[in-house]
Amino acid sequence: MSILDSIQRQIPPIHKEGYPFIGGFALASLILFWLWSPLGWIGTILTVWCALFFRDPVRVTPVREGLVVSPADGRVSMITMALPPAELGLGDRPLPRISVFMSVFNCHVNRAPLAGRVDRIAYRPGLFINAELDKASEDNERNSLVISTPNARIGVVQIAGLVAKRIVCFVREGQAIGAGERFGLIRFGSRLDVYLPVGTKALVSEGQTAIAGETILADLAGEDPSRAFRAN
Repeated sequence: MSILDSIQRQIPPIHKEGYPFIGGFALASLILFWLWSPLGWIGTILTVWCALFFRDPVRVTPVREGLVVSPADGRVSMITMALPPAELGLGDRPLPRISVFMSVFNCHVNRAPLAGRVDRIAYRPGLFINAELDKASEDNERNSLVISTPNARIGVVQIAGLVAKRIVCFVREGQAIGAGERFGLIRFGSRLDVYLPVGTKALVSEGQTAIAGETILADLAGEDPSRAFRAN
């Protein structure tokens, strides 16, 4: 393997949603170079950042039945009991909720937390306050999905953040989806909430770094004694 091949293998692919933005940053950088070279270098750095923002690396997803994986890269910002958004139709009692906050430096491609059927997609306009705040779940612009399996229904909510201005959803109602498959993207900086069935215990802790499609958030078959975890 050549050195060039080795380098190329370390560079993650870019999601197609990012090409117009990367191109815009690159064009602006060329103009800035023409005006004043230091500004051009700043533009180049921002172009590289934009490319990293839209990176779409391959992920290896655990597919054991009952496992719920993180839908987003980022930090587990909150684990709590909360009422799910009314548009999800998941009832009027609090459910376990795991929130993953994505900074502007995280990969923003969202992945399905488990295999199932997309029963519902509901978009709701709203505010763009800091996505780390608890009230962002209720006040911010969001796009909500319900994914059903033969044994459970969970909610996944894409929440816009302080600088996020566009929520993109790639799937449609009635579509079958596999665990770890891409279902959406948010630009730029935001949060994902996952609503789990009553009694489900989180297998992550607040402050932990999550990787979309890989980090296990919960095990819906957690009552099986052969399935356990240990925190180190």
